Amino acid sequence: MKSVDFASAQEWYEKGNAFRKTGNFSEAINCYIEAIALDPDSPAVEAKRMLDDIMAFYCKDMYNP
Repeated sequence: MKSVDFASAQEWYEKGNAFRKTGNFSEAINCYIEAIALDPDSPAVEAKRMLDDIMAFYCKDMYNP
């Protein structure tokens, strides 16, 4: 894996975290999906799983990856 891809995956993960902290869960999930596409071992995998669980339980109408 290229280091550029890893940096990009990390940036997408951090951008997703920023969206999550503001409550914009659908954008956070989209960012996590991008991070996972670049690095399947990214911490975004677990972050997305947790948000999927939250969205499925609380906000089904907001889920739009």
